[in-house]
Amino acid sequence: MDLAGKLLQLTLSGLAMGTIYGIVGMGFNIIYNATGVINFAQGEFVMLGGLIAVSLVAVHVPLAVAVVVAALIVAAVGLLLERLAVRPVSGQSVISMITITIGASMLLRGVAKLLWGPNAQKLPAFSGDEIIRVGPAALESQEIWIAGTALIIVIATQVFFNYTVAGKAMRACAINKAAARLAGVNVERMTLLAFALSAGISGLAGVVLTPKTLMRSSSGAPLAVKGFCAAIVGGLGNGIGAVVGGALIGVLESLGAGLISSGYKDAFALLILMVVLFVRPSGILGRNTDREGL
Repeated sequence: MDLAGKLLQLTLSGLAMGTIYGIVGMGFNIIYNATGVINFAQGEFVMLGGLIAVSLVAVHVPLAVAVVVAALIVAAVGLLLERLAVRPVSGQSVISMITITIGASMLLRGVAKLLWGPNAQKLPAFSGDEIIRVGPAALESQEIWIAGTALIIVIATQVFFNYTVAGKAMRACAINKAAARLAGVNVERMTLLAFALSAGISGLAGVVLTPKTLMRSSSGAPLAVKGFCAAIVGGLGNGIGAVVGGALIGVLESLGAGLISSGYKDAFALLILMVVLFVRPSGILGRNTDREGL
């Protein structure tokens, strides 16, 4: 394969992985806009989605059903996290709430290790091991599933936030909670919905990601770091920005690993984050006043 073909191959592979980072980043943004808190258990939602789907398929649940059920179970975990851990300390300092999400992350990781063990778990590829040719590049069919799922999630969330009553109410909470409450919006319910939505889409991302990378109880933390970087690079609080940031990180990470060394792969996300923060502290699509859009 010539250099142009290799660059195309690395770019497409990076885009597929970057969309996962973008979805995780969107999860960060949804909760941040609703509560002002960075939820560091976000990566564990992805991990749980993948592992739950593995268990469901292992007991002969049809794959399509397993995908939906896994996402719903993770959404329920998000509901419990908000109801049992976050809401009781509502009104406390942001540092306190962030500390709680870190504790929740460690708890979820520990429970997952207890249930599934430390080893990587495998989920069959949705369309088998078929290879799809795109010019000189070759893509795994699962990478198409990942990109397609990410596109559907982005469109669905944009429709939800812009054209539904609940979505508009959540946006109102993001802009000004006090004004939203005066307008009759149930802020507590919107916060609960934000955790469920964020956990559900992250769980779905975990399901489609598992056939490509495998999933283990320790997979959540690195995904959370990449997703957080995507959210910051794109502009904290901006959903589309998170997708753009994730795609940028995924592509540059793939190019760096393929052209320089895979040993530095994880360092590229942090390097990109530092460069963007130095050049444009509000992120690529961020504004001076954040929390303006989901």
